[in-house]
Amino acid sequence: MPLWMNWRIQGSRSMSRILDLMQSAGAVQEGHFQLTSGQHSNVYIEKFRLLERPDTVEEIGQMMADLFKKANIDVVMGAAVGGILVSHATARALRKRSIFAERVDGRLTLRRGFDLKAAEKVLVVEDIVTTGGSVRELLRIVEEQGGDVVGVACLVDRSQAGVDFGYPTESLLRYPSTSWQPDSCPLCREDISLTTPGRSAKK
Repeated sequence: MPLWMNWRIQGSRSMSRILDLMQSAGAVQEGHFQLTSGQHSNVYIEKFRLLERPDTVEEIGQMMADLFKKANIDVVMGAAVGGILVSHATARALRKRSIFAERVDGRLTLRRGFDLKAAEKVLVVEDIVTTGGSVRELLRIVEEQGGDVVGVACLVDRSQAGVDFGYPTESLLRYPSTSWQPDSCPLCREDISLTTPGRSAKK
């Protein structure tokens, strides 16, 4: 039985739908992976198996928008690369402005004329959360520019216990999976070949 089946639990309609999309797209892969956080895991979610399908991206954006449909939002912000698609689809569903940050010399920053006005209400959107490092960088940008964080919306939260960002946080799917630091990885000790999927320099 595939590992993802072990996590198919009773939950919201959006959770069930995301699981169905992941299954049909082949987005959940099993093996020995080095995540973009640097940790190793036996499960990898290849988000681009979902994001390569425009109709799926549109559906995901609507579901993420629904998580914060009652909030007063001015701007939706994500991070390059995959976060651009998800955040833009969410902004489109909310009919709000969409901006994104890019990594320059290892640090997320706004470019291309993007900026935030003081007190603008910002929804931060992320695709896959493991350690939450990239989300914290996006929150830093909002705070430094004087924006007001409304909340954080993510497609999949794969952390073990959830990540506390200090703001209201919602995810379409909680998908806890085990990960290890490289020096304590049991798969390394078993000499199982390590795969490094597409990198985004995410933390």
